[in-house]
Amino acid sequence: MTGAHLSIVGGFVLLFLGGEALVRGAVSLASGLGVSKLVISLTVVALGTSAPELVVAMQAALEGAPGVAVGNVVGSNIANVLLILGVAGMIAPIATRSHAITRDGVAMVMASLVFIALAWVGEFHAWSGAVLLVLLIGYLGFRYWRDRRDSAAAREHAQEVDEMVADHLSLPLAALVTILGLAVLIVGADLLVHGAVTVARAHGVSEAVIGLTLVAFGTSLPELATCAVAAWRNHPDVALGNVLGSNMFNLLGIMGAVSLVTPVGVPEQIIHFDVWIMLAVSVLVLPLMISGRRLGRGEALVLALLYFGYIAVQFMGVEGLVVPGAV
Repeated sequence: MTGAHLSIVGGFVLLFLGGEALVRGAVSLASGLGVSKLVISLTVVALGTSAPELVVAMQAALEGAPGVAVGNVVGSNIANVLLILGVAGMIAPIATRSHAITRDGVAMVMASLVFIALAWVGEFHAWSGAVLLVLLIGYLGFRYWRDRRDSAAAREHAQEVDEMVADHLSLPLAALVTILGLAVLIVGADLLVHGAVTVARAHGVSEAVIGLTLVAFGTSLPELATCAVAAWRNHPDVALGNVLGSNMFNLLGIMGAVSLVTPVGVPEQIIHFDVWIMLAVSVLVLPLMISGRRLGRGEALVLALLYFGYIAVQFMGVEGLVVPGAV
């Protein structure tokens, strides 16, 4: 195994450990400071589970690898819906009866459309980053206003936070765990980006494909573990809420923050192919949410198989599916 491959493996491990520590430390810290569970769930948990994607995307963009940065966001959203919901749903069927779940599913599709419209320009600029962040703030404000009046949604948020603070860390320890988790995340992101870019260039694979597959999978590992554990504990609806919230933060928060720091070019493959796959899988789960049906084990298996099919298409090459053109 080469140094680049070891760097990727080390990055995966550190992203997983750092992501877990950051989320649990930050949630315990906020809970200890008296922040409401609704606010913690909407902000701290959602941002914490998207922290690996944020750190990796920022690192890649600053190091001149925009394909990795944008691919990471798009690939993570695809992995969240197909792989994470697939794994969680195979462990325990996921209920979709909540009006809040339906609302958030529709919001995810709308955010995907906005993301695609801005990506079609060919580059995310500071102004597009500002648009995305304003939409995220508006979305969070609306969710807080609605969920505060919805007892079922409030219970789901409280349940999600309780899953994270089972250990009840003291305030000093929670602060220390949060800081250490962030530090480990940064080191892991650096290792993963360097290793992934090196491997991509050595094997003639585009940085976009590496970002959409290898890097996206690595940054989704903490969330995959969290959702799998929630499903195992018979709280699969928490897994669905996590996926929807994470996808919103990925689209609006991560690309918004990264674009404010540095312009991020969008590879043609992602514009002409992968963002449409992301939109399609987001729309795919909407009928289940609107109808109130469960996501059963059979349907979850289909989602997981679709994800592996998507990965196979990436490495077989999608050039023939992409229509070249100026963007």
